[in-house]
Amino acid sequence: MTKKTRLLLLLGILFLAGIAINAYAGDPTGAETLKKNPGAPVDYVWVLLCAFLVMFMQPGFALLESGFCRAKNAVNLMMKNLMDFVMGSLAFFAVGYAIMMGKDWHSLIGTTGWFLHGNAYDVHTYLIWMFEVVFAATAATIVSGSVAERIKFPVYLFYSIIVSAVIYPVYGHWLWGGGWLSKLPFGAGAVDFAGSGVVHAMGGIIGLAGAIALGPRIGKYDKHGKVNPILGHNLPMAALGVFILWFGWFGFNPGSTLSAHELRISVIAVNTNLAAAAAALSALLFMKIKHGIWDLGMTLNGAVAGLVAITAPCAWVEAWAAVVIGLIAGVLVCLSVSFLDKIHIDDPVGAVSVHGANGLWGVISVGLFADGTYGNYTTAAPHVTGLFYGGGAGQLIAQLISAGVCFIWAFVCGWITFSIAKVLFHGIRISPEEEMEGVDVIEHGASAYPDFQMLHH
Repeated sequence: MTKKTRLLLLLGILFLAGIAINAYAGDPTGAETLKKNPGAPVDYVWVLLCAFLVMFMQPGFALLESGFCRAKNAVNLMMKNLMDFVMGSLAFFAVGYAIMMGKDWHSLIGTTGWFLHGNAYDVHTYLIWMFEVVFAATAATIVSGSVAERIKFPVYLFYSIIVSAVIYPVYGHWLWGGGWLSKLPFGAGAVDFAGSGVVHAMGGIIGLAGAIALGPRIGKYDKHGKVNPILGHNLPMAALGVFILWFGWFGFNPGSTLSAHELRISVIAVNTNLAAAAAALSALLFMKIKHGIWDLGMTLNGAVAGLVAITAPCAWVEAWAAVVIGLIAGVLVCLSVSFLDKIHIDDPVGAVSVHGANGLWGVISVGLFADGTYGNYTTAAPHVTGLFYGGGAGQLIAQLISAGVCFIWAFVCGWITFSIAKVLFHGIRISPEEEMEGVDVIEHGASAYPDFQMLHH
């Protein structure tokens, strides 16, 4: 037995011993929890059902991204969206949850709950883990659209682990785990009800770093810098993905109350729906006015942009504000897509614009539109009041700081992750031959449409 093998065996024994010693430190049966709170089952069922809805957003993303990309890479994109949830679940189980929601250390990271053992073997901890892991997987899967059709598959697995284990949990702790952003001395501290920043901007901005590191797809821009559109192979598939995402978002936002007894869920659901509808309409009209067409692809992205933007303020705004936030989101996504093309950043599905730009807009919008009728996650906490409702600039300042920190943290960590991957995997991009042929058959030994001849370009 080698020295390395003996060391690994020793670590394994110590880990199992730790589980054995601490296995029943929490409330693994739920008996004590039920005794203290007879109404707990309603909340548990509510949170778990919402978590399952959010998990169902994974096939929504898979369909949207595959539809917006070429047929020769459809299997690869489906595999990546599957593996986001696979790798994300395991990484978040091992370390991500502890960093994000564990006992706070100097307002920087959590330090308890590793591998969900010890005191973490508890029905409430497991409940929160289940709800948070689907968010972690969402943050990771957003990146897949930005790096689609040209990233090595092992590199993709590597960054999925890093996002779910470290990048997402650290910023999540700063806002949701008692970290320093939630304690800012402005307004009620930085807030983000369901994750415009924590989940969506995080994923979109990491995707921006990845898109820059990879460079554009072959043929996306000619030698004069002109954009050559690379069309997706199946818009109906993409549209179905958006419908699934819209449906799943009713778990994403209302579920973030973490309680069925918070009747604010009705307000959150209405705001979520109105923002998506308004953003889809403004994107549709913007493209018709500017380009003379009723553009389905951009309208689909507009709907998702509205969902992203309302995710942070959904609990704190009135319906009219949700519509305004959505209208701005729909125009913003169009402008952002155009801007990225002008500076030659190739984002095949518009993830940077949908999730990055509008995630930041959603975070900032809280400081403008929060109406002061609802608290910071619980009605006992300070109510969140924005600039337009007489709250002064305090909440807006807190939100601007949070948005700035989100951008810097996500981009820098994303850039470092892809830089490390370049060394570990001898580059992060597939070969030109693989890119032209498509990675489905080469990397996965399968074709999404084996009975049809593929037209590669």
